[in-house]
Amino acid sequence: MKTDLGDLNAFVAVARAGGFREGARITGASASFLSEAVRRLETQLGVRLLNRTTRSVVATEAGKGLLERLGPALSEVEAALEVVNGFRGRPAGTLRLNVPVSAARLVLPAIVPPFLAAYPDIRLEIMAEDSFVDMLAAGCDAGIRYDERLEQDMIAVPIGPRVQRFATAASPGYLNRCGRPSHPRDLLDHACLLGRFSSGKTTAPWEFERDGEVVLVDPAGPLIVSVGGSIDLAVDAAIAGTGIISLFEDWLRPHLNAGTLEPVLEPWWQSFSGPFLYYPGRRLVPAPLRAFIDFVKALPGQK
Repeated sequence: MKTDLGDLNAFVAVARAGGFREGARITGASASFLSEAVRRLETQLGVRLLNRTTRSVVATEAGKGLLERLGPALSEVEAALEVVNGFRGRPAGTLRLNVPVSAARLVLPAIVPPFLAAYPDIRLEIMAEDSFVDMLAAGCDAGIRYDERLEQDMIAVPIGPRVQRFATAASPGYLNRCGRPSHPRDLLDHACLLGRFSSGKTTAPWEFERDGEVVLVDPAGPLIVSVGGSIDLAVDAAIAGTGIISLFEDWLRPHLNAGTLEPVLEPWWQSFSGPFLYYPGRRLVPAPLRAFIDFVKALPGQK
């Protein structure tokens, strides 16, 4: 029985993603294309591989068995093609990265344009989200995470600034009206602008540190936004005088420099280690990823 490799890849993408739309987002193909490929594969095999409802797509027992065997086999096919890619004069292909929105905003802008200029045959796809998905299950070659979010059995390479800080800030108008906190616990009496992850969990308590003293504060406020895509709304609200915001210093720095935001509790701002590019250590590294790793390692300050 001769089966089209593209149909097998389509089935794996949909089964791992748990849906045709999500599979389409990961692969770049249309949902209708994936649906037709899976339907064609099921017809050829004479068995249903996916149970489809209006809310979800779940592999059947036959589909689970096929997926379990196909994953390693397709990885071997990809590895074989990468061996051929290694004989090219310059790397080519698609590199997919899963990154937090903060990295897409603060780290990648200084890296992506010169990388693509140096490797014109590489196509870079960036999935920016803060839901901490399984990078491999999402069909990505590598990801960017902070050390507390790194998965096991991964190789980590420093990328971006090696030291970052969380900053708290508010508009001068808000602080003139409501007072300037002198200690982190004073924030409990202020309007604070908060974030919430896609899981529904509100961000962790705000953490401050000074002279070895660590203080955790769980403030409240009039605005909660989703971490990632809606953060700029919270920044705009802070500038408008709605309350105090806590965010990456580099994110707020342009507004601090412009004077539209004023530092709050700056001596208490806590530093933390910068992010890492991470990828599986037990797989052949695709040529586009190897080029990206080498490019990042050669950048100043990436130690």
